[in-house]
Amino acid sequence: MDNVSDIDTGTKILVVDDDVNICDLLRLYFENEGYEVKTANDGNEGITLFNEYDPDLVLLDIMLPRKDGWQVCREIREKSNKPVIMITAKGEVFDKVLGLELGADDFVVKPFDMKELAARVKAVLRRTAHSESPAESAVVKFDNLEINIETFEMKLCGKYVDIPRKELELLYFLALNVNHVFTRDQLLDKVWGFDYLGDSRTVDVHIKRLREKIDGASDKWCLKTVWSVGYKFECL
Repeated sequence: MDNVSDIDTGTKILVVDDDVNICDLLRLYFENEGYEVKTANDGNEGITLFNEYDPDLVLLDIMLPRKDGWQVCREIREKSNKPVIMITAKGEVFDKVLGLELGADDFVVKPFDMKELAARVKAVLRRTAHSESPAESAVVKFDNLEINIETFEMKLCGKYVDIPRKELELLYFLALNVNHVFTRDQLLDKVWGFDYLGDSRTVDVHIKRLREKIDGASDKWCLKTVWSVGYKFECL
């Protein structure tokens, strides 16, 4: 068993999976790792427990009865930015991209290695804690643009704009590192939290959607494509 000294006492995980054996396995493993764990076996129960238990992280299967994992993830994101790791037997790139676009923080395919899953859980929790750290400015401001990573709000030309969590996190990261070029894989690592998803097109999709929201807001900055390299937030 890994050393649990880096886990905050009382860190809570919610496991939502229709396979009772997997739920029991994950509960026992993560309780031995020092976490508090509750389990649910369908989507409706998962949402109810999320509201009652207020977990620090959710391990969420996709193929669930009554309400599938996609809908559960959507409903969680409507009310919370708590990290979600999707766990599923499906391994297609489409499922990964869709899960991430809905606001999932990571994606693990069954059958999975327990130590790898535990490492991903710790990495996501560390990254979430880091994003909330006061050592890094929660708000970045440019001409006609204000991004608050603490409240997950964006102002454009003085008006609040609805924006999905991952789009905001991507824009915040790029704006925080103004004029620095990042490859797609680097952005997957820094914003989504793992080195390689299998298809970096999800970054392109998020950049495209960001541009649809922010293009024309200012002539003093832009999201720039650096051909054959990646992207940067450029101040002109």
